[in-house]
Amino acid sequence: MGEQLTKSDVEKIKEEIEYRKLVVRKKELEAVKEARAQGDLSENFEYKAAKQDKNRNESRIRYLERMLKNAKIVSDESKADEVGINNTVDLYFEEDDETETYRLVTSVRGNSLAGLISIESPLGKAIKGHKVGDRVLVKTQGGGYYVEIRKIDKTTDDSQDTLRKY
Repeated sequence: MGEQLTKSDVEKIKEEIEYRKLVVRKKELEAVKEARAQGDLSENFEYKAAKQDKNRNESRIRYLERMLKNAKIVSDESKADEVGINNTVDLYFEEDDETETYRLVTSVRGNSLAGLISIESPLGKAIKGHKVGDRVLVKTQGGGYYVEIRKIDKTTDDSQDTLRKY
């Protein structure tokens, strides 16, 4: 099974592919041509760097196209009182006696340092579909821990989210 993506994720991926094909590819090919014109390729650092950049761009295009080809489209809609994709959630961690705020997103946008938790992570899997006041066991390899859902905010704007690199 491939990545779980929302319609918004698919659009962002298509936009990046188009940008890389129409803008970045032209720029990288021009850089390779310019570097090649400088002469001896065996000691031409600019040529090697330009080729690496070009290859990195082509690799990213293939990666994104493969992701789209194998993707499973999931809905980002959820009931008004349940945790779903793009919802911002206040969670109380019993062990630490702390409350933290996270937003549940697809794995292609997950970034725990920015408070974006993937629906495929242990925490994301555990809280998805639960309601305010629910005490949820988050299963981990080392056992697990409990969180309590304190607040759910329906978030619809994901325009600032970026796709993970690889």
